[in-house]
Amino acid sequence: MIVLLLLLFCYLLYSLILYSELPVKLYSKNKEGEIGKLVWQKYNCNSCHQLYGLGGYLGPDLTNVYSSRSKEYIKSFLMNGTATMPKFNINEYEINSLIQYFRSIDNSGKSDPRIFRIKTDGTIE
Repeated sequence: MIVLLLLLFCYLLYSLILYSELPVKLYSKNKEGEIGKLVWQKYNCNSCHQLYGLGGYLGPDLTNVYSSRSKEYIKSFLMNGTATMPKFNINEYEINSLIQYFRSIDNSGKSDPRIFRIKTDGTIE
């Protein structure tokens, strides 16, 4: 009985420590970024592109595209398409929202899981 109570106490203490500092609290939500996420879903970008290494394999991972390319480059790419990426006729508002979404994702971390560091509580950094 004592062992069971000790295990329950340890579980509750561990849960309290683990969930007292959620990573979600570190990032402020951006309304345009949230709308950009809906644009991302509307055009099914995830079928070809990846975020955080998850998604399609036809296009590149776009997790850190905001820091590696300029806004003008991204905007031009979205407006005109390429030989492998179709032109979706995205309007100006949707393009700006998508760029803000890329910015918020870029601020959240790096996309390459090979460089992630696993912390002692099982989360990654």
